[in-house]
Amino acid sequence: MAAKNLYGGAYLSSFVDAALDILPEILGDDSVLYGNDSTRVLLERLEKSLSDVKPVLDDAELKQFADKRVKKWLVDLQDALYLADDYLDELSTKIATAPPRAPGISSYCSSLVDSYIEGSGDLEYIVRRLETAVKRKDNLRLKETAKVDMSWRIPSTSLVVSSDIFGRDKDKEEIIKLLFDDTCDAESPLTVIPIWGMGGIGKTTLAQLVYNDAEVVEKFDTMAWVCVAENFDPVGLTRTILEKITSLSCNTNDFDSLQTRLKEALTGKTFLVVLDDVWEDQKDMWEDLLKPFLFGNRGSKILLTTRGEKVASVVATTKLQYPLSLLSEEDCWLVFLKQANLSSDSINPTLEKVGKDIVKKCGGLPLAVQALGRLLGGNSNVTYWIQILKSEIWEFSHDKIKVVPALTISYYYLPSCLKRCFVYCSLYPKDYEFSKSELILLWMAENFLQPVARKTLEEVGEEYFVELIARSFFQPHKTEENKFVMHDLVHDLAMIFAGEFYFRAEEPKNAGEIDIKTRHLAHIAQGSYPISKLVEVCDRMKHTRTFLEIIRLWESFPFNMGNSPCILSQLKCLRSLSFKCFPLESLPDSLGELIHLRYLDLSQTNIVTLPESLGNLYNLQTMKLFECCALKMLPASMQDLVNLRHLDIRRTSLHEMPKGMSKLQSLQFLSDYAVGKHKGNKINELGALANLHDSIDISHLENVVNSSEALEARMSEKDGIDSLVLRWSLDEDNNIVDSQIENGILDKLQPHSKLKQLEIKNCCTLPSLGQLPSLKHLRISHFSSVETVGDEFYRSDESCSETPFPMLETLWFESMPCWKEWRCSSEFNALPRLRQLSIWECPMLRGDLPNQLPSLQSLVIQNCEQLSCCCVPPLLSDLSIEGEHQVESMVEAIKHTQLSCLTSLEISYCSSHLSLPVSAIPSSLEKLEIWYCSKLEFQMDGQHHSLQELLIDNSCDSVTSFSLCIWDCGSLKSASTLWMLAPQLKDLILLHCPEIELSATGDPHSSLRSLWISYSEKLVRSAAFMNSQFHGLASLTIDGFKIDESESVKCLPKEGWLPDSLESLVLNGIESMETLECKGLAHLTSLQELYIRGCPKLENMEGEKLPASLIRLIILRSPLLGKKCEMKDPQVWPKISHIPNIQVDETWI
Repeated sequence: MAAKNLYGGAYLSSFVDAALDILPEILGDDSVLYGNDSTRVLLERLEKSLSDVKPVLDDAELKQFADKRVKKWLVDLQDALYLADDYLDELSTKIATAPPRAPGISSYCSSLVDSYIEGSGDLEYIVRRLETAVKRKDNLRLKETAKVDMSWRIPSTSLVVSSDIFGRDKDKEEIIKLLFDDTCDAESPLTVIPIWGMGGIGKTTLAQLVYNDAEVVEKFDTMAWVCVAENFDPVGLTRTILEKITSLSCNTNDFDSLQTRLKEALTGKTFLVVLDDVWEDQKDMWEDLLKPFLFGNRGSKILLTTRGEKVASVVATTKLQYPLSLLSEEDCWLVFLKQANLSSDSINPTLEKVGKDIVKKCGGLPLAVQALGRLLGGNSNVTYWIQILKSEIWEFSHDKIKVVPALTISYYYLPSCLKRCFVYCSLYPKDYEFSKSELILLWMAENFLQPVARKTLEEVGEEYFVELIARSFFQPHKTEENKFVMHDLVHDLAMIFAGEFYFRAEEPKNAGEIDIKTRHLAHIAQGSYPISKLVEVCDRMKHTRTFLEIIRLWESFPFNMGNSPCILSQLKCLRSLSFKCFPLESLPDSLGELIHLRYLDLSQTNIVTLPESLGNLYNLQTMKLFECCALKMLPASMQDLVNLRHLDIRRTSLHEMPKGMSKLQSLQFLSDYAVGKHKGNKINELGALANLHDSIDISHLENVVNSSEALEARMSEKDGIDSLVLRWSLDEDNNIVDSQIENGILDKLQPHSKLKQLEIKNCCTLPSLGQLPSLKHLRISHFSSVETVGDEFYRSDESCSETPFPMLETLWFESMPCWKEWRCSSEFNALPRLRQLSIWECPMLRGDLPNQLPSLQSLVIQNCEQLSCCCVPPLLSDLSIEGEHQVESMVEAIKHTQLSCLTSLEISYCSSHLSLPVSAIPSSLEKLEIWYCSKLEFQMDGQHHSLQELLIDNSCDSVTSFSLCIWDCGSLKSASTLWMLAPQLKDLILLHCPEIELSATGDPHSSLRSLWISYSEKLVRSAAFMNSQFHGLASLTIDGFKIDESESVKCLPKEGWLPDSLESLVLNGIESMETLECKGLAHLTSLQELYIRGCPKLENMEGEKLPASLIRLIILRSPLLGKKCEMKDPQVWPKISHIPNIQVDETWI
């Protein structure tokens, strides 16, 4: 893992080591304890206790599996160690932040220590507790044991080469045979096939093999994969299946509505639905859940994986159940060799014999074999293999959660530091997709990362993470880059060893489980555990180190800002604090009292200012302010955060940096730097920040006076920077810019040669960039004076023979109003790897594109009226063209060119008469958008089967009804043809089409889920049928923008107008509306969300009250009604008081 040896060791070993590292520094500094002998004695006793207990920890960790007394002793010891660690951390912080001693005073620090000890009175209590615990080790007969050397590395190939699947070919064939047998269950059109077996046996892997088989994919026209897990909820599960089938979000909790919609979605379909990891075995619940599936075509199947035979017997007859067998020893041996990167031809015979004995003990369980293979891979020490073989852990099991002994062995032989990192992940809910970079920063905040010479803590954390992947504790997410997950059994393992020190607030049923020993706490935003419960028990959690908000999907949720002072004032031991997405506008000064704090995440909050007390957080390492859009300045005390390593201020509104950023020399990541005009916040402050990595956006470069200042930033020396943005602000006063000075500044800001991504904005002169050999992404925007892009852009030296831009993949030119010519000599062979080219708002650019772009796949040209587009690259898959001449040329090219790779096409702003046969549209096309092409006509000479998305805006005036999204089409009068051409239409937008009538056509449009319409009298008159015609409609938005004054509406919605399936209703910008009619909403028993935006005259509510099903009412920019809600007006409040979440503008009531 690192340069120095790492050893397998007890969970608490690294804990003890950390304390033993701190104590000598304190005891060895005479100025700290000068004249304070009693404190010195206590600290020496503490050091002795730690030294005495350390040698027996390995033995205790092993014996805890069989001896509950040892387990209890370890819990008590860990609690005492936490107290000692908190005390030492606070003492070290007090010493580090003490002012320099004044001349003539023997020791300022000693008085500081005295005042701290006298104020806390904790040290003697902590020492006594620890000594008592340590003495108990003798009664438990714990002995000293030698550590196991774990310094060997698992080969890196195991990280990137996926394991082959052995021994499941026959199983796959049998399952596919059952899927293809449409007569296997003659009594029902639906067949359920359960694959069952113990955890880790490979049920999910087998199901995935089957699900992705080409013949299976061809047989079923609708497929969905749903992970069920332990929390079986018929309503939630039905909703999830519906969302997977329809690819649409759904918010209702009404079971009847959900089942009806799922039935409609499955009717007439031959489907395959995989329900993975099912635990529920109640027959009546399954019968209710499966009702909608009975309406699919015969031959439809549900493939189910479960650990329990009882579940399998409930959902299927015996002949359809597929009990998955354990792997044979031969196949397990192949898995083991693969995971250990060994070959059967070259393995040492002695190792082979021991290895096969180990594999035999895994009992045919693939997950266990995989874990041990990775554990032993790269280590050819026979003695070590024998030690694993003879370990006592093979005989143990856990009472609470069934965890395979082989996995416990893999955990037992982890180095101590990795154990703590792994157990920390128990804070995540099952199946949570976590970020590597975020987790490493949290580990760092908890002091889990052991410093290694010449390696940053972040690099150490990266190595820890890689090791946990290599040992199968983490798995890369299958589709999301930089996201990772844990197998359920591995998550169970983390929970076992987390014990009472970790608590995840997810469900109300565990509301009483918060233990006074809790040190790490996570609140799951999408769970049903109210945060108010945590606030109520803050006094029981006073030693908590971690308070995290875990958010699976971004969602606003009510939080009383008054709770934040409670949390901050009572949880004084916090090291990691996340208020991510909380509706906070400010934090109290008490934030500065959290002197242990190392990680602070306020991302996506409404924070306007940060308290000056922030500068008291001496230990702070990470501060995340991502998307704090209201934040305009950082406190002046920022310069005191000398241990800050990670500052994320992306998408804030900062105008300039605070003074003294050069003092933050520990910074590893600084997302943005807004150059100021004053001494202390100029660009030269960056010069001292030598360790910056990843990316940085440097803005307000107009405040740089000359190139000498730019040179002092020392950008060429920051070779850890991969991505660089250089931006000048737009010159609103039209001041004359000295291009020579600007060019000199650019020259002195030249980055190192390893840079991969560069953006330059609002500059006058175009530098030579072609010789940046590693550059992959380049964006040039708002170069207002550039007229020619020529040879100098590619090469600064004519004698240079290297290929310009050898690695560049994406190139973007934007807003260059004077650019006329793009010259690129064919001799250069430039841009050989360019895949994406975008040219925006370059109206003077003439000629054609460079003709040598062999790798181009994506081309975007917008507002470049004089640019020619004659040649279409053969590999082009995405094309977006704007302008009269360009669109004409492109339509002709489409008619006469085989564009077999084209999947996305967008054309816009062409008033010429054009005809596009449907048969000429490339068969590969999946997405087509047409904007402002009023005279474009479709020749309906065929059908297009691949097209998935179609948008027409202000176009195709001759088309009376054909679109998914239609805006500003004044001639559109009827939607009847729309239903005939697109009977499965799911989303429809009809904006600013005043002549439209949604006349009934007889058949219900049950597929339509979302409708966005502009208000008009004709629409209202034709929409009385909506309640019956659109009975599947879930989301409706009524937009009042551009309402004619003669059509003003004062009361909405009309009684009996809206379909009762609605779950979300938005009334937006209806300025004339004065009254919300509750009677028009009373029948909406599924309505969960009501949004009212921009209705300034709306003041009253008529009728009884809003539907009982509502869980959220949002009122924005509607001051009259908003004020009545805030004041709890007696005419309004009784109608809305039952709604749990009410928001008026930015305030939750």
